[in-house]
Amino acid sequence: MMRSLFSGVSGLQNHQTRMDVLGNNISNVNTVGFKKGRVTFQDMLSQTLAGAARPTDDLGGVNPKQIGLGMTIASIDTLHTQGSLQTTGNMTDIALQGEGMFVLSEGEQLFYSRAGAFGLDADGILVNPANGMRVQGWEAQRVDGQDIINSSAAIGDLQIPIGAKDPAQATTEVFMASNLDKRLPEIPPGASALDTQRGTWTTTFDVFDSFGNTHTLQVNFKKVVGLPNQWNAEVVVDPASIVPTNTLVDVGPGGNTGNTFTVNFDNLGALQAITDAQGDTQAAGNLQVQVAFDVADAEGGGARQTFNLNLGEVGAYRDAITQFAESSSTKIVRQNGNGMGFLDSFRIDQSGVITGVFSNGANRPLGQLALAMFANAAGMEKAGDTTFVVTNNSGDANIGPSGQAGRGSVIAGTLEMSNVDLAEQFTDMIVTQRGFQANSRTITTSDQMLQELLSLKR
Repeated sequence: MMRSLFSGVSGLQNHQTRMDVLGNNISNVNTVGFKKGRVTFQDMLSQTLAGAARPTDDLGGVNPKQIGLGMTIASIDTLHTQGSLQTTGNMTDIALQGEGMFVLSEGEQLFYSRAGAFGLDADGILVNPANGMRVQGWEAQRVDGQDIINSSAAIGDLQIPIGAKDPAQATTEVFMASNLDKRLPEIPPGASALDTQRGTWTTTFDVFDSFGNTHTLQVNFKKVVGLPNQWNAEVVVDPASIVPTNTLVDVGPGGNTGNTFTVNFDNLGALQAITDAQGDTQAAGNLQVQVAFDVADAEGGGARQTFNLNLGEVGAYRDAITQFAESSSTKIVRQNGNGMGFLDSFRIDQSGVITGVFSNGANRPLGQLALAMFANAAGMEKAGDTTFVVTNNSGDANIGPSGQAGRGSVIAGTLEMSNVDLAEQFTDMIVTQRGFQANSRTITTSDQMLQELLSLKR
């Protein structure tokens, strides 16, 4: 029997396999997150007719005589190259730019995927709506009023409770960065109401108590008569209320004796020191006064609320009160309190952090997506639904947040498309077809030679 028959058969079979892989690639040309396959060939064993001989004094060396016995498939690789990104505008559609895979769970079983067409189920859990697998990550935990994401903890489901309540939070920090016009006139004793108004600079801002009530914080600045670079600051909470709110200011550790303090500037307009009504002074670091005001509690009594009024660093110009010959600015930068609100929407940033947007204006982290890295991603096994599972040759999953240890960035509102290149696939299809055709000719030619051999007896 001629060896070329079996060589041709092996070529036919393996080119059919290559065509199967090409067909699967082309069928998934528009599959989100699909990674194309590639078939590589290698020759099979060779039959040795004569071995090699080394050179002698009389003759040179002789090469071995071998006949190949066909070809076989060396590998069917999965190529994890980056696919192009398609913008969808849907915030639960997530693509990865760079290395890494999403982590999905089905009970205790973990799956890994680059397909980020996610959505929310009835419980607000982030899932793959095609199969119900839950996207894994770390939920934020509230610690002492702060939302903390511990990415070193065990991964779990990510819940985004649209419509959930965000409790009221009392203001504890207020930050000022006003400029006080050095040209503002001093207010002499016995000045008229008009002159007093012209020499006073007032800035207001909303603050919150622990019940979620809004209060107006007002700070009135007046130049100290006869003392350059010094200003008196009067702090008033709810100045328009019928019954004035009891407002007290304290710089040092002593008791509160009034609602005023003095601000000192250097000749260059930078903050230098502050002194309260009791004579306590701060002249280094971040200068702040503690403001206390009383509000009615649920039982009809009084509840004292306190917050720090931060004026900025000594000697600083940015994010600090200054004194220049420019128009005074009404600029309280921010405060950290809020009333009760509801979760209206959310967004996902490049680090995979899911931030909730509440109706009270608060933005709070809700969780963070987990990404998995593998030493040999090509060694993973396809499990259907555009997912992969770990094998002995892929290495264990190295799970962590985006942007660390080589993991790529998260892009919300986009999807990663298939990395199949149709031009490349059609070219390989032509090569595969010609290879199959050539191997079929090997078989027919071998058959003709055998027919000639059988006809010798006629």
